[in-house]
Amino acid sequence: FGVTDNVDLDTLKWAAGGYDKGELSRIYTLSGMIADRRADLVISSLLKYVTDINDVKGLGFCVSVEHAEYMSKYFNGHNIPSIFLTGESPDEERKTAKQKLVSGEVRFIFVVDIYNEGVDIPEVNTVLFLRPTESLTIFLQQLGRGLRLSEDKECLTVLDFIGQANKRYNFEDKFAALLSNATRSVAKEIKDGFVSLPKGCYVQLEKKAAKYVLDNIKKAINSKRGLIDRISTFENDTGMPLNLVNFLNYYNINPRQIYNKKVTFSDLCHIALDTEPTNETLSESAYNILYRLSTMDSPKWISYLRDNLPIAEGLQWERLSKNEQLMWKMLYVSVWEKPAETVGFENELEGIIEFKKNHEIYNEFLQLMDYAFDRINIVTGSANLSYACPLEVHCTYTRAQLLAGLDFLENYSVSEGVKYLSEKDTDIFLTTLNKSDKFYSPTTAYNDYSINENMFHWQSQSTTSDTSPTGKRYRSRNGKNGYALLFVRERKSDEFGPQPFVFLGTVTYMKHEGSRPMNVVWHMDTPIPAKFIKKTNKLTVG
Repeated sequence: FGVTDNVDLDTLKWAAGGYDKGELSRIYTLSGMIADRRADLVISSLLKYVTDINDVKGLGFCVSVEHAEYMSKYFNGHNIPSIFLTGESPDEERKTAKQKLVSGEVRFIFVVDIYNEGVDIPEVNTVLFLRPTESLTIFLQQLGRGLRLSEDKECLTVLDFIGQANKRYNFEDKFAALLSNATRSVAKEIKDGFVSLPKGCYVQLEKKAAKYVLDNIKKAINSKRGLIDRISTFENDTGMPLNLVNFLNYYNINPRQIYNKKVTFSDLCHIALDTEPTNETLSESAYNILYRLSTMDSPKWISYLRDNLPIAEGLQWERLSKNEQLMWKMLYVSVWEKPAETVGFENELEGIIEFKKNHEIYNEFLQLMDYAFDRINIVTGSANLSYACPLEVHCTYTRAQLLAGLDFLENYSVSEGVKYLSEKDTDIFLTTLNKSDKFYSPTTAYNDYSINENMFHWQSQSTTSDTSPTGKRYRSRNGKNGYALLFVRERKSDEFGPQPFVFLGTVTYMKHEGSRPMNVVWHMDTPIPAKFIKKTNKLTVG
């Protein structure tokens, strides 16, 4: 429950990435009527939202020792037995406190600098966030104190006190971390009532609290002005050097969140720091190039480019292996979008060497690859094709990148969802799972979803009969005759723009029903990982 806080923190001092703890502590403990009124709000909200105060086993996270002690005394003064602990409390005192909470002798332990991690009280069923938590990691650790399973524990009740905050305070990440659907914005979730929460979970923001959060999000990272403001004070706020990797990691930003604003990170830095760009080559399309490259997650492709981009000028195209040439082509189409001969290059490597001449954008791309490589959390593998192909199963590619990886360069903007490469005897299926009426007519809104990790239901184009050459070819895909490759994406676009495709690998024919269209069940040669299965399963696509 997001409770509307009655203390305004908008004008409080902000330094080194957060509020001044001393000022926070003073306003929560030493401000007389303001502190007492806030403590009254905490108690009244607790009585409003918990089922029975006598069943509560709670933790309250405070900003300072003084704040924890003040809250404990205030609760005791209002007949809610409580104690407080700090990072200095001896182990014996902590052990006794835990026993008192579990036995019901006290209802609350107010803490500071402890119980973030490494302490386990499964019985905790109520958590109070009594101070703004700037660190997403600490917020999740504190929330996790209440998420332990325990007998007779029906649920966890969380009260988060939300007031007017400094414009640099990040509400968005906190709520985004709770959602199971990353394609919807937090602002939309708040307006729609948090429809993308995991099953059994519920979030309710009081009206004013919701307004505070939405106003903060508008001013924050999701606006160009908000990005510039954070860049301008980044080193003072964080004590870290300003670069793309540090910025993305500190604010937990998806790089597409920058590039969809039609700017590069370098552009934003020049505006924020009032500096001049080093050169203008490709500057008009640079953000588009980096947007197309911002979803890279193939360890093989990224590793190759990191090793070879610095020495690209010394490489000879004809001496490269076919796989190497294809990886250069995948990068080339992301940069230039047009065939090399059309732009005037002898080969794709020449185009990349030209791209490198814009040192600013090239260096930003190098940082983007470092960031992407450090965040890879998938197990990848080869598709085991009989011809050269650098595409890795379970990795993400734009349409142009995956076509280039298959050495199809005639038309980078193939728009249909199926493509047959006759020289490779390979069918490519480009599948969008959640089809919006805005983009798809009734004849193209195919019925595609995973049945389980090993089977995928796919519907052909409406004109494909099971006795046509195409239909017969699909039915012949038995693992011995040619290949069928399956690429999927959840939606055509999300809040940041066009979505890329995930390569799910080769599939083999199992059975089909109907004709014009054919409803085919494919066997997944590589099982769909748990990370993707909830997105590809029909029950969760809506």
